[in-house]
Amino acid sequence: MTAANPFTRLAPFIQEYIWRHGWTEIRAVQAAACAALLDTDDHVLIASGTASGKTEAAFLPILTSLHENPPQSIGALYIGPLKALINDQFYRLDGLLEESGIPVGAWHGDVSASRKKKTLEQARGVLQITPESLEGLFLRRGSTLAHLFHDLRFVVIDEVHAFMADERGRQVRCLLERLERVTRVPPRRVGLSATLGDFSLAQAWLRGNTGRNVQVVNDAGAKRRLHLALEHFPLQQAEEKEDFGPLDEAPGLYAHLYERTLGRKSLVFLNSRQGVEDAVVALRQIAEAQASPDIYHVHHGSVAAAYREDAERAMREEGRPACTVATVTLELGIDLGQLERVLQVDPPPSVSSFVQRLGRTGRRGGPGEMIFYTLERSHRDQDPPHKRLPWTLLQSVATVQLYLEERWVEPTRQPRLPFSLLIHQTLGALEQYGEQAPRDLAVRVLTLSPFRHVSQEQYRALLQGLLTSDHLQRTDQGGLILGLAGEKLVQDWHFFAVFPDVPEYAVFNGISEIGTLSSAPEVGRVISLSGRAWRVTDVDEKRRQVFVRRERGRNTTAWASGGGEVHDRVVQKMREVLVSDADYPYLQPAARARLQEARTLARATGLLDGPLHALSDRQLLLLPWRGTRVHGTIGAVLSLLLAAQPTPGAAHSDTPYSVVVTGTPADLAETLRTLPGEEEIRARLREAYLRRPIHGGPGKFDKLVPPELLVDAQVTDGLDISGAVEDLQGWQKWD
Repeated sequence: MTAANPFTRLAPFIQEYIWRHGWTEIRAVQAAACAALLDTDDHVLIASGTASGKTEAAFLPILTSLHENPPQSIGALYIGPLKALINDQFYRLDGLLEESGIPVGAWHGDVSASRKKKTLEQARGVLQITPESLEGLFLRRGSTLAHLFHDLRFVVIDEVHAFMADERGRQVRCLLERLERVTRVPPRRVGLSATLGDFSLAQAWLRGNTGRNVQVVNDAGAKRRLHLALEHFPLQQAEEKEDFGPLDEAPGLYAHLYERTLGRKSLVFLNSRQGVEDAVVALRQIAEAQASPDIYHVHHGSVAAAYREDAERAMREEGRPACTVATVTLELGIDLGQLERVLQVDPPPSVSSFVQRLGRTGRRGGPGEMIFYTLERSHRDQDPPHKRLPWTLLQSVATVQLYLEERWVEPTRQPRLPFSLLIHQTLGALEQYGEQAPRDLAVRVLTLSPFRHVSQEQYRALLQGLLTSDHLQRTDQGGLILGLAGEKLVQDWHFFAVFPDVPEYAVFNGISEIGTLSSAPEVGRVISLSGRAWRVTDVDEKRRQVFVRRERGRNTTAWASGGGEVHDRVVQKMREVLVSDADYPYLQPAARARLQEARTLARATGLLDGPLHALSDRQLLLLPWRGTRVHGTIGAVLSLLLAAQPTPGAAHSDTPYSVVVTGTPADLAETLRTLPGEEEIRARLREAYLRRPIHGGPGKFDKLVPPELLVDAQVTDGLDISGAVEDLQGWQKWD
């Protein structure tokens, strides 16, 4: 195959399909992927924008390879993060796959038993699967793995950036390594992503411990047209008004959203489920007042699947306007047709999320279009200046500028001590293989790459904890097997997933399920779900069911939600935005005026002159301009050290970007002057955390981890002691 004519190397049925469907050319990224996959034996990372043809870039050469040299088992395994994405991903290739004669099967919770049986019987072609279902194959059908995958050639991992960033990605790494122990010949790995910054991190993740080279195929040189706008709105305060609702709180925002989505195919992102519900309630109220059609849909994790699927269908339907308001559930690549516009309320969780969401528009050669909205609660003139800064506006501008100026996105960070996943893989290994000597179990599990930093002593303590809780038992021969508690845990299909199970109450209107709630509301309360108000008529605690009827009025549903981790580079860019005089052309009038006010305030009050500022005789303000981890660690270290002063002090965050120290300047100066070394601080923090009540951590199986190991993980992975000490040492000369 030559670079100018990759078409000629593709299988004949692919060539015919391309001609018949009028494709005018093979895109550059597809041509490069063909060369990498057909002419080398490397792993391949395909990094290209949303809707740029990544799926075709991977599967045109993979199907060609499988056609030319048919494997004797499943030849290509596609791992996707979502069932909906798996169901949706291959729709463009349906005809191509049909003509290839290469069978394609899917395996996840929504696939029927008969289809799964067919996959087991034929064991050929391509299999699409989620990580949880692949885990289930290991634990429930381990004896079939060699039959299914002994001639596996390719593993395609979609949305690599999403897997790299969380526990499921570490599970995928374990699964791939366990699979290679079955296949004996490691399959080639093909990663797909639209949102990568540092390719080397993704290459290392994809390579794992295989030792094989990873080629990067990307369209970094492709020019993208972007239409961006950012407007800023104040939030109104409730004035003892009983029916104070979303429209009262942010009338300007919702009026703007209504105007910009009317008659269009639009996707609106908010960062919480409550925000999504409020937005749809407000938009429907405006539409009703204006006698315009109700085109609004809700899409988040607590909405019943039928409603989410209705939203997806409405977005794909051509020729009719539709607007879906969503959380992160529509960030990944589920096809939504020809979106005209994406709207984002408040800064997304990360630059990566911004890029992914922006990528939902601009398909088929059109420009990507996003409108940002930032919100700010009112403040008093006597409030300290750092509380009068529009932090959401600054973060949004920083997010946009980091992408526009540098094409930067957050590098993923891998924890060194993932004990929750270690428990999962340990119990799974005993379920799959039966009794294991402790030494053999350690070799089988600790050699998986996510656990390379876990010591033998730590693993011994973890196993002892599992023995104490009856999740493990020791046999007369000294081996380890599952205990009664472990068997009960592993036999439940929820065990396949490594993300936490959230107990939920199903909400019914008659016999129709409309969604779920994380806690049971009181009877008589008005809640919001699927963008409508409902009055609770009954609660069945035993069956965890809530019954409702339609109602007009203020929704009062609340879901627990935590803030994401903001990277150092984002916060530092926020400071650069304040320091700069740059005029960003996408800023709309109110946002431009508010940014200028913030710059004037920051300069006039000295907020940019250094990290420490006096608030009163006994209070100091620290502005470290650091991301979430370093910022939180600075607060933890100062609290620890100030508590040991003759006149004990304390430190706490009063905004996500500032730390307030209670104590005199002399106290802080002495604390900084006598700052211990990093290892001593680490030891003292560990000792302090061990004295506190420990009720588990964020991991699904953290409640089974011994407290001393949870503290090890918190100090090692939850804090950035090196970064905090570096900053604190730099402040020692402050007067």
